[in-house]
Amino acid sequence: MDPLPTPKTQPGRDGLAALLAKPTAAIIGLDFDGTLAPIVADPEQARAHPEAVPALAALAPKVASVAVVTGRPAGVAVRYGGFAGVPGLEHLTVLGHYGAERWDAVTGTVTAPAPDPGVAAVRAELPGVLDRAGAWPGTWIEEKGRAVAVHTRRAEDPQAAFEALRGPLADLATRHGLIVEPGRMVLELRPPGMDKGVALAEYVRGMGAESVLYAGDDLGDLPAFAAVEELRADGVPGLLVCSGSTEVTELAERADMVVNGPAGVVNLLRALAAQLD
Repeated sequence: MDPLPTPKTQPGRDGLAALLAKPTAAIIGLDFDGTLAPIVADPEQARAHPEAVPALAALAPKVASVAVVTGRPAGVAVRYGGFAGVPGLEHLTVLGHYGAERWDAVTGTVTAPAPDPGVAAVRAELPGVLDRAGAWPGTWIEEKGRAVAVHTRRAEDPQAAFEALRGPLADLATRHGLIVEPGRMVLELRPPGMDKGVALAEYVRGMGAESVLYAGDDLGDLPAFAAVEELRADGVPGLLVCSGSTEVTELAERADMVVNGPAGVVNLLRALAAQLD
C-alpha cells in the first residue's frame, strides 16, 4: 500500500491534519464516475473500482460519514457501487441527482421530492433537437430520471459533437427552466438550484463536521471544490483531491492533492484508514 500523500498546499495540509486529529468529526465526500468508478464508454456499464468498497468499509467506521455525491440517481449509484448491505458501510450516504435524492446505508431507502416537469418536456423534444443539430453517429441519450444526458464519447469526433450540441441543448434547457451541466463528453440537462457544492455544504453543516475531504474528477465537481473553499473560510478545514485525468485539468489546478484516477483514490482511502489505525 502506498504511503499517505502530502498535500501540495498549506490549506490542504491543514485540512488533512484536522481530519487525522479528529476523524470522528470528519466527512469524506466522493464523486462516483471517474473517482470511485473508472470512466467507460457506456455509463450503464460503470462499476466501482474492485477495491473501492473494501477501502470504504475500512475507512467509514473511523470517520463521521462517507458521502458519495453524484449526478446519478441515488439508487443507481448504490447498485453500480455495490454499497448496499456491506459491513462497515453503515456510515455511508449517497447524495444522488446532485443532492435531490438521498440514500442512507442504515435504512437502505431513497428519499426524494417529486421530479421537475421540465425534464419530461425536454425528454420529449430532445430527439428532434438532436436531429436538427446534425447527424452525429454514436451520440446517444441517457435517461436519468430527474435529468437527461447526451453523450458524445462514442461519436467519430467526440469533441466536435460535444461543441456542436452545446448551443442547441442550452436553448432547449432554457425553454423548460433547466440548465446544462457539461462533463467529460457529456451534456446533462437538469433542474437548477442544486449542484454538488450545495449538496456537500448542506451535508457537512448538517452533520456538524469539523473537517472535510472531497475528491472529484470532472467539471461538475468544481462547485464542490468551491464549497470546500467556502467552508475553509468559515473555519472548517478541508482537503481537495483530484482524481486525475487528461480530459479535465481545471480540478488538478485547484486541488491540494492529485491522485491517479480511481485506483489512486482507492490507495488514498486505504492509506487514510491505515493512518487512523
